[in-house]
Amino acid sequence: MTPSDSASPGPGAAPSGERIERLGEQLAGRLVLPGDPDWDDARGAWQLLADQQPAAVVIAAGEQDVIATVVAARRLDLAVAPQGTGHAGGTIPSMRDTILLRTGALDTIDIDPETERVRVGAGAVWSDVVEAAAGYGLAAVAGMSPSVGVAGFSLGGGLGWLARSHGLAANSIRSLDVVDARGRPLRVDHARHADLFWAARGGVAPVVVTALELQLYPIDRVRAGGLLWPLERAREIAHAWREWIGSVPDTVTSLVRVLRYPPIPEIPEPLRGRAFVGVEVAIQGDADSAAALLEPLRDLAPEIDSVRTMSPAKLATVHGDPEQPSPAYGESTVVREITAETVDALVDAALAPSSDALLSIELRHLGGMLTPGRADGGAVSSIPGAGVVYAVGIVPSPEAERPVRAAASAVTGRIAPYASAVGVKNFSDDPQPAEELYGEATERLRATAEHWDPERRIRIGHPLDGPRSGAAPGAESSTRPEMLD
Repeated sequence: MTPSDSASPGPGAAPSGERIERLGEQLAGRLVLPGDPDWDDARGAWQLLADQQPAAVVIAAGEQDVIATVVAARRLDLAVAPQGTGHAGGTIPSMRDTILLRTGALDTIDIDPETERVRVGAGAVWSDVVEAAAGYGLAAVAGMSPSVGVAGFSLGGGLGWLARSHGLAANSIRSLDVVDARGRPLRVDHARHADLFWAARGGVAPVVVTALELQLYPIDRVRAGGLLWPLERAREIAHAWREWIGSVPDTVTSLVRVLRYPPIPEIPEPLRGRAFVGVEVAIQGDADSAAALLEPLRDLAPEIDSVRTMSPAKLATVHGDPEQPSPAYGESTVVREITAETVDALVDAALAPSSDALLSIELRHLGGMLTPGRADGGAVSSIPGAGVVYAVGIVPSPEAERPVRAAASAVTGRIAPYASAVGVKNFSDDPQPAEELYGEATERLRATAEHWDPERRIRIGHPLDGPRSGAAPGAESSTRPEMLD
């Protein structure tokens, strides 16, 4: 289909069912409308707490379907919300008068071992990419969850097990294939549309990304896993970890966390129904150097020690994130420093009775290549802080959501005196203020979005601003900020 620059019929001109159905005739994929038998499956996100109610769903089969959808949306005066997996489904305030564009079928993976790069479709998930890369002795700056989409994770910054040594995933993006808000396919990199390339890497992409080219790294083995102690040792272990991270190299990424395992059959017997304090690590280096680094922690006699040599492709198994869609809610905050006072506040929060509603409360060590000034990237190329706290709970029923939200908020509230002014986009389940995610880059991002998508035709999570004259229908006000997985 040839992109059209024809004007939209004007805000508020709702399309008839017949007109929107004509889009389905142009697709190699499928158009799903309310009332269709598979409507609920088509509109559902990986984040099960997100109740997405779009005007229609397009399940794209390729780039031409993306182009057709954007062009049709302009003619019908609808917005377009691109989404791969929907891990960040709760960050778009509304999908009213919006076509939900599912890109999961755009999942090609093409590795060039000579340049150590991979080109992936916007629907690819990390588990498939890291397995393919491992076959060449290469690793990616991937997420800690195997089911997370490569596009959403990377465009949102991307904080994983290799972050301290290799920076955010956004810094590894070498080029993007996109469809802009007028339906034009473009290649975006340092030389072509550099303003858009800057904005998309960790900031806001006012376009639909159809493919990414990422840098890979020659890492074929890591030493990684977890150490667990009974919960009553939480304060002792957390402070020991705090002292330990003060001397580790950038090739070590780690976190300390409190875990409360539910008493369900899916949890292994040694863990089921119990609570622990744990340290999780990923170490690049040989076995002897890794063992020497771990000695101070192992001297504390963990009850469980799962640290072992593994392929980087197996790193996603360390954190234990669910691989299937999940009704979880979490909140995060970045801390300026990891001091004794910060750790005491974290432990106090984790041991408070309200935290019984949470599955995990963790503090991830930042620094290294995440330090401002260490990496040259896009809109967000670093995290100005020493650690990120993330508190998350499972919401198995509607009545459980309120206590989980309250408990997560209590944790971040306890940490607030030590918090930085910035947030981490991929750790935010609700829309957040743009200034808190992008800081000094916010106004430049708004100018870039205004240039490429003045009508706000492309709907994004964590919207940059509220309604404006000529804004696409459904772009209602939000006081809080982008791109879905």
